[in-house]
Order: sequence, then structure tokens, then C-alpha cells
Amino acid sequence: MSNDFIAIGRIEDIPRRGARCVNTALGRIAVFRTAEDEVFAIDDRCPHKAGPLSEGIVHGRAVTCPLHNMVISLESGSALGADEGEVQTYPVQVEDGRLFIALSALPIAAE
Repeated sequence: MSNDFIAIGRIEDIPRRGARCVNTALGRIAVFRTAEDEVFAIDDRCPHKAGPLSEGIVHGRAVTCPLHNMVISLESGSALGADEGEVQTYPVQVEDGRLFIALSALPIAAE
């Protein structure tokens, strides 16, 4: 595993078609697990009204915001369908069941 990634838990910590959050200096990152055990990480704020995407419904490689049903691609962070907007995505890896997120996703305040 590269030094550019840090451990954030285990894949079984996240239910299939569910999410868990990682708090960072710049806000919460939602880490999603699909029904096929793929893992994606995106900002936990819908671009429409800042709804908590981690509480949305995961279907395929997308999540539907629980507030106003905006559908966001977990791969690209872009709104799907007629909606517009996007959220930041973050590199995440799974190795031997452990989850790792890119250090660049976890900004440290300037000293």
C-alpha cells in the first residue's frame, strides 16, 4: 500500500448499499459500499441543498439524495439525469478487507 493512503476501517464496517462517514478538516466524506462490494468516497453534501448523501439510497454506482431525490454518480461525483451539479470524489482502495483513503482527501490545517 502506498504511503499516500491511510486506513479508515474495514469493508464490513459499511453495510452493502450503505455508507459511513469520515470527518476531515474541510467537512465529511461519505464512503459507500455497493451491492457488488465496490467502494467509493465522495463529499457528504448534495450539490442541490447540501443534503446528507450518506443517508441516501445506493443503487448501482449511484446514490439518491434523501432530501430532493437528486441522483449522484459515485464514480464521477456528477449529478445524473436532468439535474446539474457535482461533488468531489476521493480515491479509496480496498486491500485484504481494509479500507484506505488518499491522504489528499484529509487536508491538514496549515500550521
